[in-house]
Parts: sequence; C-alpha cells; structure tokens
Amino acid sequence: MVKAIFFDLDDTLLWDQKSVQEAFSATCRRVLETYDISPAKLEEAVRREARELYASYETYPFTQMIGINPFEGLWGEFLDEGDSFRKMREIVPMYRKEAWTRGLQAMGIQDDDLGFELAESFPKERRKNPFLYEESLRVLDELKGKYKLLLLTNGSPQLQQTKLSITPELVPYFDEIIISGAFGKGKPDPAIFKHALESLKVERDQAIMVGDNLMTDILGANRAGVKSVWVNRSGKEQGEASPDYEISHLEELHSILKSLKASL
Repeated sequence: MVKAIFFDLDDTLLWDQKSVQEAFSATCRRVLETYDISPAKLEEAVRREARELYASYETYPFTQMIGINPFEGLWGEFLDEGDSFRKMREIVPMYRKEAWTRGLQAMGIQDDDLGFELAESFPKERRKNPFLYEESLRVLDELKGKYKLLLLTNGSPQLQQTKLSITPELVPYFDEIIISGAFGKGKPDPAIFKHALESLKVERDQAIMVGDNLMTDILGANRAGVKSVWVNRSGKEQGEASPDYEISHLEELHSILKSLKASL
C-alpha cells in the first residue's frame, strides 16, 4: 500500500524551464537598446557558451553528482557549506560574465561591459519569474493528509530554497524536503532515496516517486526499488530507464493511486 509520495521539484511541480526561458528572453531583449541583433539567436549562443564553459571547470563532476545545471550557474549564489560550493562561489561571477560576453562575440559584438551588464541582469530576471504548473497545487491539495509527502530535489540547498521562497505556497504541503546538495549525493544515487524512505519511516514498497527526469527521478527510483511515475508532458521517447507508470499531466496521478489501492 502506498503511504508516501516523493515529488521532484524542477519541471515536475515548478515550471523551471519556463522561468529560465522568460529570464533569457527578457535579458536578451536588452541588447536591442544598443545593437540590432536577434535576441533569440543571442540566447542560443549564450546557452551554448554556458554549457561549454560550465563543463570546463573543476567543479563540473560535483555539479553532475549533485544535479546543478549550467543555467542554474547563471543565477545561483551557492552560499552553501563545503569546499565544492566554495569553489563554485569563486567561479560563478567570471562564468556568468564569460558566458554572456562569449555569446555576444558569437554574434559579432565585442562589448565586455554589456556582457557584464547582461550577466548581472539575468539573475534578477530569473527571480522575478517563478512559475508553477497550473495543476500543481490542486494535486497537492488532494493528496495532503492522505499520504506523507516528501520533496526530493537535486541542487544547491541555497538555490533550491530560493526557488521555494519565491513560490512559498508549495512548502506547507511537504512533511520533509530533501535537497541533494545538503545530503551529499543526488538522484539517481539510491542512497538519497533510502534517506527519503528513512525520513518518512516507510518501506520502499510503500512509496512512489513522481518526476519528469528519466535519468535522475526514474532511474534512481528503479535502483532503490521504489515505484515510479514519469511525468512526460512533451511526449519524449523512453530511454534506458523504464518507469512503472507514465503520465502526461499531473492530475493523472490520482487514477494510478486509486488503482494501486484497489489492487490490494
């Protein structure tokens, strides 16, 4: 019998991709005040440069393990404990300026001052644009009190808490919030799932993981022996990790839970 539901945060309950897109769009449009270039093409160039730069730093293996992506590096402060987070704090100011400056250079613009200005603007725009999926709170309302609810998210504790602070309506639904950067390992490592089970005092066959990412949420749940629900809103192909259930809308979770209860 399912007693606990683990929810991923980014792009499961919180529409992080839309927030990032809006921040990029607003920041790139600022260039039109000075140069006649395509904001969309600048965004594409900055995203490409950011990915390449991010992968070149000594902190990259750590960010992969904890689950911190290049675009979080463009706005996170990483005021967290530990040497790896300290190194990230040291790197990110230059990383941001370099990503934006190189993006401009790819568009034929040599303007370091504008690169710095855009690097400073992006974090402000990202904080101004938090989005929840329209069904997130309805689903949590239905589940609260019937199940133990746990938020299991990869990332920097300070950055994930920032996301939650600008969408404060999410937090009260959860009995526990576990962030990979605080635990020391991220999804898909089965250790963080075991920690989640222990935190709620449930067995693995009493929990179900709900998330959008096959290679973190679903693969990790599989490795930990926890049932999984893949939220596949965009019709992606299944990869090497196979979920127990697949849905395209979060409200479909209710019928899965109902069928699990009926099968007992």
